[in-house]
Amino acid sequence: MNLVIIGVLLLASVVGLTFIVERGLALRTAKVIPSPVENVLESFRTADDLPMLRRICQQYPSAISRLVLLADKHRAWSKSENASSLETHARQEVSKLERGLVVLEIVVGVSPLLGLVGTIYGLIALFTGLGTSGLNDNGVLASGIALALNATLLGLITAIPSLVAWSYYNKKVEHHAVKMASLCDGFVRQLYHLNDLAEEPAHD
Repeated sequence: MNLVIIGVLLLASVVGLTFIVERGLALRTAKVIPSPVENVLESFRTADDLPMLRRICQQYPSAISRLVLLADKHRAWSKSENASSLETHARQEVSKLERGLVVLEIVVGVSPLLGLVGTIYGLIALFTGLGTSGLNDNGVLASGIALALNATLLGLITAIPSLVAWSYYNKKVEHHAVKMASLCDGFVRQLYHLNDLAEEPAHD
């Protein structure tokens, strides 16, 4: 039984490490908000900038690029309708960024508990054996306790890196979400400002 628990903990550690690496690559700023896209959004002022903006967004596919292209595609809609659609798709993009974090959360919660179960089971087995054989060999007792405690140690070693990564990646997703919301809000405001200017009647 103890070996089964240790095997499960080793599997959990491999799964946790896999998702730590995968989320680390997926949540890079260059992957979510590429600097060329951010720069062109910050410099967007006139309708003449739109072709370059579209080209840069297509050249650097990312969460922010998809949102900007969606807002541009729906620019004929009213501002409120466009903003509502953008908000819905932004939640979907954030959900994609959070994908995998739930696995790390599970590893963080389950690993120490599995380690504790392994330790308790090992100690029960050890003391059950001692009840029949007695305390003739202190070395056997010490090695048995050490073996049982290995499960707790492995559980903590598995959980701690996953906890650190889960906390860090959650903050990173939150940072990306705020940054994307700010950039999209500025883009939509400027886009409809240009629409309003285009609809103004010419004065003599």
